[in-house]
Formats: sequence, C-alpha cells, structure tokens
Amino acid sequence: MDKTKPYEISKHVVLEAFQRVKANKGAAGIDDESLEAFEANLKNNLYKIWNRMSSGSYFPPPVKAVEIPKKNGGKRILGVPTVADRVAQMVVKIYFEPTVEPYFHPDSYGYRPRKSAVDALTVTRQRCWKYDWVLEFDIKGLFDNIDHELLMKAVRKHTDNSWVILYIQRWLQAPFHMPDGTAKERTKGTPQGGVISPVLANLFLHYAFDVWMSRDHQDKPFERYADDAVVHCRSKEEAERLYESLKKRLAECGLELHPDKTRIVYCKDDDRRESYPEISFDFLGYTFRPRRSKNKYGKYFINFTPAVSNKAKKAMRQTVHDWRMHLKPDKTLEDLSRMFNPVIRGWLNYYGRFYKSELYSVFVHINQALVRWVRRTYKKCKRHHRRATYWLGSIARRDSKLFVHWQVGVRPAAG
Repeated sequence: MDKTKPYEISKHVVLEAFQRVKANKGAAGIDDESLEAFEANLKNNLYKIWNRMSSGSYFPPPVKAVEIPKKNGGKRILGVPTVADRVAQMVVKIYFEPTVEPYFHPDSYGYRPRKSAVDALTVTRQRCWKYDWVLEFDIKGLFDNIDHELLMKAVRKHTDNSWVILYIQRWLQAPFHMPDGTAKERTKGTPQGGVISPVLANLFLHYAFDVWMSRDHQDKPFERYADDAVVHCRSKEEAERLYESLKKRLAECGLELHPDKTRIVYCKDDDRRESYPEISFDFLGYTFRPRRSKNKYGKYFINFTPAVSNKAKKAMRQTVHDWRMHLKPDKTLEDLSRMFNPVIRGWLNYYGRFYKSELYSVFVHINQALVRWVRRTYKKCKRHHRRATYWLGSIARRDSKLFVHWQVGVRPAAG
C-alpha cells in the first residue's frame, strides 16, 4: 500500500474489478477503446486507474449516450461508460455494495447477489394464491429521474468512506455525450448502463418504496425487481387506497408511476367469483392470469398462475428470425446446434420454469427455421417441405440431444 496516497485502495481490488468487467463484456465508450485493446496494455491501464483513484484525481469521462428502441415504441437512453470508467465504477461497487446489501429488503430482487427474477416470480405466484388483488406498477424513467441530493443522503448514511462518496458524486454529474456529438449536463438520474447505477437505484428505492411499505403498509407483501413491482392486497378498495398513497409517496421522492404500466388486477380462479375487467398482469417476462391446470388426481381446475408472456414469445421468434439459419447452408446441423443451443437453453431455463408448455410454440418456430435450412442445404429437399420435415424428424428421433428443445419432446414430425 502506498502511504503517500490520500486514499487506500487495494491494487488487487482494481484487478478483480477488471476481471468482473471483462466477464460482463460490453461495448466501447466515447474513447472507442474495446475490452481487448484495454487488456493489451492491462498493467499500465490498471495502474493509471489505481493511481488516479488513490490520489483523488480520477474524473470520469462523459458517458456515451446510445439510443435503444423500446418494445412499445419510443427510445431509451442507455449510458455506456468507457472500459476504464467501468473498472473504476466496479472498484467502488466492490467496496460499497457490501455496506448496503445487508439492509436491503428481502423482497427486493433486482441486481442483487444471490437473488434472481425466478425467485421473485416464485414468491409472486404463491402470494397470488393467497391474496385476491394485486397492484402492479412501474416507475416512469427511474434511472433518469433519481434525485441526486436524496441519493447522496442515502449513500452517506451507509458509508463514511470519503473516496467512495467522492466518486459516486462525480459519476452522478458526468455529462452524457449525445449521438449528435453534443454534451448534456445531468442534474438528476444515474445512467442506465453504468456499473454502479443498479446498486444506487436499489438504494434509492429502498428508502423511497421498500422502507415506506414496511412502515406504512406492513400488511401488504410485495415483490420488487428494480423499478418493476407487484403489491398484494386483500380487497379492491385496499388496492385503490394504496395506489393513491403510492402516487403521493413517489412524488415526494421526485418519481412518478408509469400511467400505462400501473394497474389493479383481480387474481381470478375457480374460487374467486367477483367480476372485474383486469384479470392478468405481466411481470419479468411472464403473464400471470387464470389458466387451466390439472391437480394430482387428474382433475382440471382454473388456477391463477404465470407462463411466458406473448411479448417475450414475440421477442424470441424475432431472435430466431434474425439468426437467418436458411442463409447458412455452409454450416452443418451440429454447427447450428453449437451456435444456437446456449440461447435456446437460456430460454428454457428461464421461461420454462412455470407452465412450460406455453413456450413450445417458440420451439416449433425454431423447428420451422431448421426445416428451411434443410431445404436450402440439400437439393433433394429443395421443393419438398414434407420431405425436409421428415428428414429432420428422423434425425431428431435418432439424436434427440442435438438441440435443447428436442430433449423436451418438441421435435419435427418424422412421418
């Protein structure tokens, strides 16, 4: 440790920060320096970061603003810091996250170690069986609207580490470098895409929502994943009162509810006979709604339960379309399985957790794309869709392990 530096920062932590940034991959920032280019001169680059951070002279460069189209139209601004700045942010995260993590609410699931979206979905499903009503809400532009003063108050409450406080403050104020080349000053918000941003957003909502709920609405359990949340209520009136109360609370913190993504929903099933127009909601890529289920005695009943949402299925089909399999006649079937199985496995592992059969239409779509590839690749199948399907089906029967979705029984028909 260099005793001449005002701040004690471990060189080992700087190296660990780089390794984590590398594992997360990501694009270049405004300096156009890629991870590979940064790594080519690693020792020197990491020393520079350590030296500047330890002496208090590290100033983050502007954040590259990238416009990402939203699924429902409009654009979201994603902030892409440089590789060096991501490493510096990761250093602060490694020191800061353990000081706030133990205080976070058990029902806050987003961007937290040892917690996942599947955990949130599992708990939501169980509580929908216990509570008849749900207030589903989303915070409008959370990452763009976080109040810097309130956030820094929360940061100081959890750490007295002066360099952690200093650099968080500097990152909050780092300007956006817009696509048209102009610089945009920031007076609120924390860039979506920054390494430190998810921890800061969670900390802000911990006080704006989680602590407030625990204090003023103890009887209403919730699941929150970043700015997306579900609160369980016993009656429609209770949900309506909470809605008004929550609007006021968020306004006090400089935030507002998303008007199109905030709704009261009735968790209808066989035993719930009330009539209400809203009986479904989307949460973390799943749609919760009444569905036909079978109990252990083989009897059918209507159950309020989640399955992959239509929006998620549409996005998966679009991904399959973008693979352009039929334009890869130079590849073998084994090549295609190596290229696309990791993605298909990811879909099955996440969207196949609840009501798996709802996912099968996407797997049928993958099979259709494979049949098109067969017709492009083999002359004898060119004009014969049925022959191509039969050929692929016979391979699927012989080697069902070749594609992940074949292993769960969604295979082309062999005859």
